[in-house]
Amino acid sequence: MSRRKPDIEATEPNLSSSGSSKSDLGVTQHHEHTDGQPRQASVAAKLRNPLAGFSEEQVLADVDAWCVDKGLQEHQEWFRKGALIARVGQRDDGFEYVHQLSEEEKDLLRHEITHRWSQPFMLYFLVVLCAGSAIVQGMDQTAVNGAQEFYFKEFEIGEDQVWLRGLLNGAPYLCSCLIGCWSNAPLNKFFGRRGTIFISCIISFITGIWMAACESWPNLLVARFMLGFAVGAKSSTTPVYAAESAPKTIRGALTMMWQLLEIENAEREGRNPLKEFFIVRRNRRAAQSAFFVMFMQQFCGVNVIAYYSTSIFRSAGFSQSEALLTSMGTGITNFLFAIPAIYTIDTFGRRNLLLTTFPLMGLCLLWCGLSFYLPENPDGTPSQARLGSIAAAIYVFMAVYSPGEGPVPFTYSAESFPLHLRDVGMSFATATCWGFNFILSLTWPALEAAFTPTGAFCWYAAWNFFGFVYAYFFLPETKALTLEELDTVFDVGNRQFSAYYRKKLPWYLKKHILRQDVAPMEPLFDLHEKGQHHDFTSEPVGGGGSAGGVKDTEIVEKNEISKT
Repeated sequence: MSRRKPDIEATEPNLSSSGSSKSDLGVTQHHEHTDGQPRQASVAAKLRNPLAGFSEEQVLADVDAWCVDKGLQEHQEWFRKGALIARVGQRDDGFEYVHQLSEEEKDLLRHEITHRWSQPFMLYFLVVLCAGSAIVQGMDQTAVNGAQEFYFKEFEIGEDQVWLRGLLNGAPYLCSCLIGCWSNAPLNKFFGRRGTIFISCIISFITGIWMAACESWPNLLVARFMLGFAVGAKSSTTPVYAAESAPKTIRGALTMMWQLLEIENAEREGRNPLKEFFIVRRNRRAAQSAFFVMFMQQFCGVNVIAYYSTSIFRSAGFSQSEALLTSMGTGITNFLFAIPAIYTIDTFGRRNLLLTTFPLMGLCLLWCGLSFYLPENPDGTPSQARLGSIAAAIYVFMAVYSPGEGPVPFTYSAESFPLHLRDVGMSFATATCWGFNFILSLTWPALEAAFTPTGAFCWYAAWNFFGFVYAYFFLPETKALTLEELDTVFDVGNRQFSAYYRKKLPWYLKKHILRQDVAPMEPLFDLHEKGQHHDFTSEPVGGGGSAGGVKDTEIVEKNEISKT
C-alpha cells in the first residue's frame, strides 16, 4: 500500500440529539481541540487499527493502486471489500456496517464469529504439516530413550562415564542453542517459512539415517550434533508460521497470531532490533516471560523422563523389556492428555494452566522420588509396590504436563513479541529452551549418581514450586489478546505487576476459601476502557454515501455518545 498519511484531522461528527445527519467520514477519529487546532491521534490508536484514520476514499484508492502495482486487478473487488472490513475491525461486528458486502458475505463473516472452529480445510492441513515437522525431529530426539540402552553397550560406554552419556544425549540441543536457533532469521529471510521448514526436515532425515549407520560413539556424537541445526531452525520457525495463519480466537490452540499491515515496515526502518530487544520495557518484559516459560519447560523435569525414563525404570528394578514398554506408555500418556489443551489453552488461559499444573507436577516428582524408599522384597528384588508407585507417579506427571508446560511455552513465545522482533524473539526463546535442554541432558546421569534418584527428582520438584510462585507474581496472561493489547500488557513493569497480585492474595482468600461476598478488584489492564479497540458503539451513517453509491461506516466511542 502507498504510505499516505491518515486523515486524522477529520471533522468530528454531530452527535447531538437533534438527529442531524452525520458527516460521511468513514471511521471517525475524535480529537480534543486546543486553541482551535485538533490534537493528533495517539500512536496507540493508530496501532490499534492502522486503517481507522483513513477515509473510505483513501483506503479504496490505496487498494486500487496496490492491485495495479502487483498486477492483481482481477481480484481487486475482493481486496477492496477486505480493506473496508479491516478499516472497521475495532469490533467483531464492524462488517455489519460495510454496505458493499452482500447479505451472503455477511452471513459467512457471522459464521466465523459464532463457529470459531469452522475453518478452511487448508488451515488444518497447514497445522498438521507443522505438527509433522515436530514428528520428524521428535523421533530423532526421543528415540534415544530406548536406543541408549543398546548403544551404550555396543560402544562400551560404562556407567561410570556419566558425562559422556549426557553429552551424547544432549548434543542436538547444544547445537540448537548455539547455532540452530540463531540461523532462523537468515534462513527465513532468504528461503521464507516454508523453505526453512523444508531444509530442516531434510537435515533431520539425513541425520536420522546417519545415526542409524554409526559404528562408533564419536560418529554418533557428530550426527546428533548436526541434528541440532534442524531442531533449532525448525522449532523457531514452525510456531511463527502457524502463528500467522489463523484468527486470534483459536490462536492458542493452533499456536496462532494476527499479522498486521505492511505499514509497520516503514515505521521500523532504521531501528536496531537487538537494541530494542533489551532497552524497551515492552520487549524486555516479553523476553523475560518467554525466557521463563521456556526455561521451566526443561526444568519442570519432563525431558528427564522423555530421555531417561528407560534407565530410570531400569534403576527402579524393571527388566529391560518392562522398562521399554513402560517408557512407551509415557509417550502415549503425553499425547492423549495434550488433546484437552486444544480447548483449554484458549479458554482457561496460558497463565492459569501453568499455575494449575506447576504444583501438581512438583507433587508428582516428589511422589516418584520418595517411591524409591519403598521396601524391597525379602529376596532383595524390587517390590511390586515400588515399581507400581514409580510408574504411576511418572504417568500422572506426564498427564499433568501435557496440557500445561507442554503446549504453552511455544504458543506464549510466538505471540509475545512485536512483529519486527518476532524472528529475533523466537530465536532467543528457542535458544533458551534448547540450551537448558542440553544442560538437563548432560547433567542428569551425574545428578542421579550424586543425589540418588530420590534426590534428583526432589531437585526438579523444587523447581516446579519455584515456577508456580514466579508465574503468579510476574507472568502476564496473553489469552486471546491482539498484538496491540499485548503492548499494553507487557508495558506494565515487574514491580507494578507483582504488587497488584500481592494485593490480590487476600481477595482470593476471602472469595474462594472463606466464601465471602467481596467486590471485584479493579483490573490491572484497561483493555476494555476508552481508547481500546473493541469497546465501541457502531452506527450506520445516515445521509450521504461513498463514491460507489454505498453508505459509509462510522465508529463512535461509547463515552462520546454518552456525553450527548
